[in-house]
Amino acid sequence: MANNGRRPFDVLDSSKDGNVLVQLKGYSGTTTTVSGELQAFDKHLNIWLNNASVKTEDGTTQYGKLFLRGDNILFVSPE
Repeated sequence: MANNGRRPFDVLDSSKDGNVLVQLKGYSGTTTTVSGELQAFDKHLNIWLNNASVKTEDGTTQYGKLFLRGDNILFVSPE
């Protein structure tokens, strides 16, 4: 698959103000998925989301603004 000269951060940058799906690293066998509107990110993959929702095995929780630390992120995908 051709990447058209785009780097991973270029893809993320083009997703600003759009929805992204973030999978967090699982601890103790748990899975946590976060989705929301990407506002900003940095070189450490720290991410700021608006209108975020966090889905765990126990259910879904809605948040207005949410900051995710890059150390806890497994992957990010534009929705």
